[in-house]
Amino acid sequence: MERPSTPPPQARTANTVASPPTPEVTRRIEENRLRAKALREQNESAARAAGAPSASRTPSGFIATDNVRLPNTRKRAYDAISSGARIRDTPSTSRDGRANGASPSKAGATGAADQAKAADNVDEGAIRPARKFTKFVDYDFGKMTDTKGGFLSAEDDPWNKAMSGSAATGNGKGAGPAEGPEERPKGMTVQEWERLQLLRKLQRQKAGPFEPGLSVLQDKKDRKKCRECGSLEIDFVWEEVFGCAVCHGCKEKYPEKYSLLTKTECREDYLLTDPELRDEELLPHLSRPNPHKSHWHDMMLFLRYQVEEYAFSDKKWGSAEALDAEFERREADKKKRKEAKFKEKLLDLKKRTRTDAYRREKGKLGGGGASSGAKAKFGDAISTGGKHVHEWGRLIENEDGATVKTCTTCGMEVEEMEF
Repeated sequence: MERPSTPPPQARTANTVASPPTPEVTRRIEENRLRAKALREQNESAARAAGAPSASRTPSGFIATDNVRLPNTRKRAYDAISSGARIRDTPSTSRDGRANGASPSKAGATGAADQAKAADNVDEGAIRPARKFTKFVDYDFGKMTDTKGGFLSAEDDPWNKAMSGSAATGNGKGAGPAEGPEERPKGMTVQEWERLQLLRKLQRQKAGPFEPGLSVLQDKKDRKKCRECGSLEIDFVWEEVFGCAVCHGCKEKYPEKYSLLTKTECREDYLLTDPELRDEELLPHLSRPNPHKSHWHDMMLFLRYQVEEYAFSDKKWGSAEALDAEFERREADKKKRKEAKFKEKLLDLKKRTRTDAYRREKGKLGGGGASSGAKAKFGDAISTGGKHVHEWGRLIENEDGATVKTCTTCGMEVEEMEF
């Protein structure tokens, strides 16, 4: 039997050259192309007239359709990949340290030149998160302030919105909610910021360049003078809050009239009520931050002579002697209430002692007296209503060498092990 052999390979012919399209085929292709182009332009004009957004196309003019797929390989513009565009696209609720604290609103308002300038002046010491974690910030504890309380300060985390806030303004008369300290704006030096803070303080206190001027055109009767020495340099904050025209020298010279009293002192020394002290028309007050705890309510400071005028007037006590008499009466009533409370507790203690003595005398409390019929005495064991309570003796060793203890009343033995 002959062995089958592999057939010889067939000779490969050269690639057949495709014949060029006939003029009829070329004419049909061109007609179809022009017809599709006209139809597309018609659809685009109708969409523009209806206000619909135009379809995106490539620089070559192609439009993504069901039959045409455009790969996402186009090169993005510089504005789309710049830091300013990334900040604008970031929502306000996202804290990304790589943005260096810039907010979307601020970044959107500035131009490309300002953004490039800001990028050049990026603080290298700013706290930034890792590349892959936009919400995780790795803090440099070597550059942070130890507050001894386990929390961050505004200097260490200046871009934290929870710690940012404008400083409270006003002359102290308002009692609004306390806000955080105002932060130094970007681009302002420390000296300029301190000068601005000083000017705001002088403006709030109406001192220095903000002190009301003395016009020569103003009538003399309209000029405000000190009620003690007649000086024109009065404290305009006191004049606005208390309605009292007095200079700084007279305030220090007459402390018995112009010293400030707290609400607690007015309530305890002059026996004024809380509604009276909160009535600004009756007793104006000056609000100041609490020196003990900054998050407590503001202190209410009252002018001494105004408090005494109201307390000694016919509207309240009438005179200083009447105030002293009322104070003595309240102290006497307080002492009487204290003594009455002490006597009430002492009487209750006596009643309970007498009841226990009576029950013990009748044999209801003495366990030994009730069982033997003898009269119970003070110090006897109290009866437990028929339930036996063991009274164990000291531990001893029996003949077997075990440690046992025996009840002195019923003779029950219990073995115990000592470790």
